[in-house]
Amino acid sequence: MFKGLGQMGDMAKMMKSAQELQQKVTALQEELNVMTVEGESGAGLVKATATAKGELKALDIDPSIFNPDEKEVVEDLILAAIKDAQQKAQEKSQAEMAKITEGLGLPADFKMPF
Repeated sequence: MFKGLGQMGDMAKMMKSAQELQQKVTALQEELNVMTVEGESGAGLVKATATAKGELKALDIDPSIFNPDEKEVVEDLILAAIKDAQQKAQEKSQAEMAKITEGLGLPADFKMPF
């Protein structure tokens, strides 16, 4: 179709690739809102579930850790589980984005603006 147009054909190809990338990124953003990861602490006594975008969705606490004398320990376990879930969410998000961008020749450490 663009044969013989030289750089114009290359530009059209780049624009098409950019549009395809934009569609894939938009679809991925929607998927990241429903993908979940689970972080945990205390050998699974506290579990936090978050979306791949890092939004906390659920918290599961084993009742065996509810001892009034251990309040600070429980709080630390909860925070650790949430941080673990958020870290896993970030890793999942980056891995999913890498799947989309790997064919574009971008540097491995390239970060999209979201």
